[in-house]
Amino acid sequence: MKISYLDGTRFRRSLLAACEYAQKQQGELNRINVFPVPDGDTGTNLAMTVRAIADHLRGNSDRSLSAVAREAAQAAVMGARGNCGMMLSHFLLGFADDVRDSRRVDPKRFGRALMAGVENLHRSLERPVEGTILTVMRDTATAATSCTLGDFAPLVAHLVQEARSSLDRTPQLLPVLAEMGVVDAGAKGFVSLLDGVHLYMEEGGDAVARSPESERGEEDVLSAAARVEYPQAAETFRYCTEALVRGEALPDQVTVRGVLRDWGDSLIVIRSEDVLKIHVHTDDPDRVFAYLRGVGRLVTHKAEDMEVQHRAVSRSAQGHVTLARRPVVVVTDSAADLPEEVVRAHGIHVVPLVMVHGDRSFKDGIDIKAEDFHRILAEDAPLPTTSQPSPADFLATFGRASEEGEAIVAVILGSGLSGTVRSAAAAATRVDGSAVSLVDSQGASLLTGLLALKACELAESGRTPSEIVEELTEIRSRSGIVFTVDTFDRLVASGRVSTRKAILGSLIALKPILRLDEAGRVVPVRKAMGRARARRALFGYLDESIPEGSRVRFGVIHVGVPEVAVDVAAELRSRYGDDVEILISPATPVISTHLGIGAWGVAYMVED
Repeated sequence: MKISYLDGTRFRRSLLAACEYAQKQQGELNRINVFPVPDGDTGTNLAMTVRAIADHLRGNSDRSLSAVAREAAQAAVMGARGNCGMMLSHFLLGFADDVRDSRRVDPKRFGRALMAGVENLHRSLERPVEGTILTVMRDTATAATSCTLGDFAPLVAHLVQEARSSLDRTPQLLPVLAEMGVVDAGAKGFVSLLDGVHLYMEEGGDAVARSPESERGEEDVLSAAARVEYPQAAETFRYCTEALVRGEALPDQVTVRGVLRDWGDSLIVIRSEDVLKIHVHTDDPDRVFAYLRGVGRLVTHKAEDMEVQHRAVSRSAQGHVTLARRPVVVVTDSAADLPEEVVRAHGIHVVPLVMVHGDRSFKDGIDIKAEDFHRILAEDAPLPTTSQPSPADFLATFGRASEEGEAIVAVILGSGLSGTVRSAAAAATRVDGSAVSLVDSQGASLLTGLLALKACELAESGRTPSEIVEELTEIRSRSGIVFTVDTFDRLVASGRVSTRKAILGSLIALKPILRLDEAGRVVPVRKAMGRARARRALFGYLDESIPEGSRVRFGVIHVGVPEVAVDVAAELRSRYGDDVEILISPATPVISTHLGIGAWGVAYMVED
């Protein structure tokens, strides 16, 4: 059948196939990753970026090409990791902007949009390097614009052939590739996206799903990243630094590049709507983050030690491990309430808790989202019960994490609240290839989330699993979470409060201030009459609990009252400084079902 046009439905299906196929090339791309730094993470970064695209597109039903292209581009920006992810995002943003008024396009118009994507990428780069994904993208777009075929099926086959030829030429343009006998990893990642589309068009989605993981080549090629010495002379900067900023009046890309260009290299800046995202290799990540805090709200930030990553790749090769892996990967559960941006920025693996309603079960945060559940909660409809993940659920997640990391640190919902830690412990002993260190957060929601985030930052700076566990244990001893509820209904239903106390509290408009103690149990700390006094009481408790002058981070959660969370965050900044870091998140369904609509709370993590 001739395919004369591409609309939103066809484009979405093609992108999903491309993303699924490209994720299967993760190991191979990591193994051949020698430029710009041999840190063995290009495959991981690309996989995380396209996973974000796929996750967003699965819930999309637009029939307009422009709408789907825009959704894919924005998802790529939010999930972009590493050079390859940032460059793919720029490409997709340029493509989406070019087709912004198009419900469908023919092959010729499609070629123009591909070239617009390449031009947008080229304009964004501080120092464009040939022999990379940029080159292969341009050669592919040039082939598309010069092709006179009126049918997408032969056009895609032609583009795959041209892209592969361009990929084969990358060693001629980058000496390090020729020396190691490999092609550019990012460029090969782009070709794998095209391969996925081609396979889908030729044989259908089942063929993409059945396609095997990337084949492994000869051992000397597998260990290419390990055999390259860390380029101390060429790569004078140590930390791969990334950040995402939100704001209504963010500076443009040119302005940000002008500030950051002298602070490092491999600089890529994306400015899209109310989002600013940067990637730079630098020796002073804190300086970069301080600048970004001055232009908007710093939502996520990370700084990975590339020398530590390279040493991990070398250890893998010496141990004849074919996967190039990060030193430590962090796992948590969905009750941690971490925002999607944070999860994707740090590559955190999340095990969903389960909600059971009748004979049906729903994975927390996957089958049902927090905001959707809050609407159900507000309607006072019968609610499901909650259940911890099974050991099999944890084992599956640990297995995926072990493909990316030498070791796993799992920060889990407090044992005083759930048996989730026991499930994780049962699975940890059965993981092959990576040792698992468990941390009982003795908490829930963003207290667990902040500890998981801290674990990521410690891992990215090169700390060992035992060092991470020791520091988290110390930090937890001086941190906590405090919250208040608007009604007692859900606390009574969950057994946290007796019916007698709930009736008395309701009659006198009592608002309890509750915290989780060191054993993870819910205990009252204060009580107040009415919402305003409850808020003052909660902040009074925080002021008494947080030592003056200490370095602290906050998390604000809410159940269906986002406006309260915004106000609470503003008051935290007024009390603890404008530059204090605050995560804001709607409480996950599993947490919400125990607290009820109108509840909100503050987690605090005292770092020193």
